[in-house]
Amino acid sequence: MKAVILNASLKQSDEPSNTAELIKKITDIFTKEKVEYEMVRLADYNIKYGISDNLGKGDEWPEIFRKIKEANILILGTPLWLGEKSSLATLAIERIYGGAGITNDKGQSIYYNKVGGVVVTGNEDGAKTAARSVLYALSHVGFVIPPNVDTYWLGEAGPGPSYMEADGGTNEFTDSHATMEAYNLIHLARMLKDHPIPPQGNVVDS
Repeated sequence: MKAVILNASLKQSDEPSNTAELIKKITDIFTKEKVEYEMVRLADYNIKYGISDNLGKGDEWPEIFRKIKEANILILGTPLWLGEKSSLATLAIERIYGGAGITNDKGQSIYYNKVGGVVVTGNEDGAKTAARSVLYALSHVGFVIPPNVDTYWLGEAGPGPSYMEADGGTNEFTDSHATMEAYNLIHLARMLKDHPIPPQGNVVDS
């Protein structure tokens, strides 16, 4: 089993990320359950704008797209800014959408038989709106969305401590949802690996 986590923080990997810290609650369980995983900090890459799996010279999305194609599980993690998912999260979804026409060996979208989840961190409102947007997008292009795969943390309204600063990065509600997300993703991914969705009525037109 392989998982890839796209961290859409606006910070590069040499900076601390609250989103990465919350994602670690899930990857700790992946390690326990022997699920291989890789976290990709999108801000480290030159990702061009567009609806395509490859936009040519200088576009580093194809490297990320290869990781998605090889994975059984995809998680998109995003901070909230002005109550919305980050611009990098939107960009990643657009590029994922750009690859939806590529098919597996049965003629289904390349994303069939993969599962998707979301992680959100921030202050004030917007977590459920961002999660709904991400999960709908993943479902629309072919990912299976298990139950309870939207883990989030919100601080007090207005300026205040971030996830890593508040309660030492622990919250009973958030931690319980991270646990549910991890195990539900693993369970459904294993089911689909052993019993993939049959190619009936869902083959992409050539």
